Amino acid sequence: MMRFTDLKREAGFVFGHRQIKLTLLVVFFLSVVSLWTGFAEMQEQQATIERLLEKDQAERDSALAHQSNYGSAAYYTFHLTYSPPSPLAFTAVGERDVFPWKHRIRMLALEGQIYESDADNPELAFLGRFDFAFVTSVLLPLFIILLLYDLKAKEREARRFDLLNVTARNAHAIWTARVIVTLVPLALVTLAPLVVFGLINGASLLSILTVCAIVIGNIAIWSAIVLVIGAAKRFASFSATHLASIMLGAWLVTTVIVPVTAHTVINAVVETPEGGDIVLTQREAVNSAWDKPVKDTWRAFIATHPQWADYTEFDPERDSSFNWKWYYAFQQVGDQTASDLSKAYQAATLQKDTIASYVALLSPSLLTQRLLSSAADTNVNAMLGYENDVRAFHKALRKFYYYHLFKDPEFSQESFEALPQFTPNMRTLGESNKEN
Repeated sequence: MMRFTDLKREAGFVFGHRQIKLTLLVVFFLSVVSLWTGFAEMQEQQATIERLLEKDQAERDSALAHQSNYGSAAYYTFHLTYSPPSPLAFTAVGERDVFPWKHRIRMLALEGQIYESDADNPELAFLGRFDFAFVTSVLLPLFIILLLYDLKAKEREARRFDLLNVTARNAHAIWTARVIVTLVPLALVTLAPLVVFGLINGASLLSILTVCAIVIGNIAIWSAIVLVIGAAKRFASFSATHLASIMLGAWLVTTVIVPVTAHTVINAVVETPEGGDIVLTQREAVNSAWDKPVKDTWRAFIATHPQWADYTEFDPERDSSFNWKWYYAFQQVGDQTASDLSKAYQAATLQKDTIASYVALLSPSLLTQRLLSSAADTNVNAMLGYENDVRAFHKALRKFYYYHLFKDPEFSQESFEALPQFTPNMRTLGESNKEN
């Protein structure tokens, strides 16, 4: 049984080495720098959103003040949509580097507005940027190897291993105590800055503890890998240097080779429409509507909006004037034309993410990154959720303008007080309102 005296003795032995102190200092420095980098970026994103919100409202009020009909009001007014960073987004930037987190949209066809700034497929990140998730999932295992690779081999090479086992009350207590007094300080210097930054940024204690648990789990897994390799009988005669090479090989395979290979295979196997194809399909449908018979546009529009079937009177052969409701009808049809591609795009992205979640079971580092991104609400699901929030808002915008365009009430500036306003999680709110 391990006693406090065992821990005290091993602590004096472990921290008697300058290398241990230097390693812990480096880990603390990397943790602070990575957290500060992520914190600064998320603060900048939040400040950008707040600055744009102020300008967005002022610009929209100005544009509406100069309009005399609802068609032009819909055309000239923009609306800011955004995905604010969560209180823990600074720990794992995740997919916020890949997916757009803000858009300025208007009443025109939506799919082109969503994907025109995202012409490439969103891909599963490999190692990612230098954030806390990178430090804990990719670099921290290297420090664990550095601290534990010669736990027993060093004693064997010094011919003290057998003597320690014979003279100790409990041979296992020696190594257990040595591992504990090595790993506990490592976890503390890694997580202490996280707790401070999390509290400063207003993260809940539960969410901070969740991230801590993920990091501790990663430390435990990598410590187990290192200790199992070091205790394997077939490696009993290996020198500390040889054992370190084997452990680094395990790190290279699980942290680099497995994710990179899986990344390549997943992208090759899962067919994903290009964002540019969605934009092109939508724009072709919209542009070609000018040359098609008006009845073709109305037929496609009424198929999804039958409530406006009795309000489509417009004959360009008799009336050469421009008609706003027909204009927005073929914008809607453009989105309907690109709808299948857009759904396929999201489905393929989710399929890639699901496959990657299974691959992560073979890579502790990738698993840690995914868990941290999920805890920080910066994963694929969060960013696709934002896209669907934009769609829900645009749907509400269309509902507002379709009523004023088709029912044709007298134009009034006061009516814009009911103009929909974007809020994060709008899709969830919309579903809730629908149920009620």
